[in-house]
Amino acid sequence: MLFDTLKEDIKVAMRAKDNERLTTLRSITSACTNELVAQKKKPSDSVDDEMALTVITRLAKQRKDSAEQFRNGGRPELAESEERELAILQEYLPEQLSMEEIVAVVEAKKTELGISEKSDANKLMGMLMKDLKGRADGNDVKKAVNESFA
Repeated sequence: MLFDTLKEDIKVAMRAKDNERLTTLRSITSACTNELVAQKKKPSDSVDDEMALTVITRLAKQRKDSAEQFRNGGRPELAESEERELAILQEYLPEQLSMEEIVAVVEAKKTELGISEKSDANKLMGMLMKDLKGRADGNDVKKAVNESFA
């Protein structure tokens, strides 16, 4: 299980005195615990892989957005810190699809569902996000869907 791997990696980071990695991994476990509590479960309940991936994906998106805002705000040192944390988070996420692969999936799903009108774009987006959960960024999928109707 992914959560057990995280706990083992925390121990490794502690032994290696890798503070940045340790802080990032602890933030993941903390966010998973918060997610359990938000779902009205006990903090001691087990975290399944789907929940862990959802939390890590959310944290990665936050880091990416923060880095972009720091760069736009003229704070490259803070952006670099966020990008290093993002790199650690991405180690635990499935490999992301390239834009070409996303476009191919969009076209296949469009054909499968028989969608030809732009008015059905939201329906297509919903189905795609279920299929590509954790493997593609929502903004990239949206861009591919919009381009497919252009």
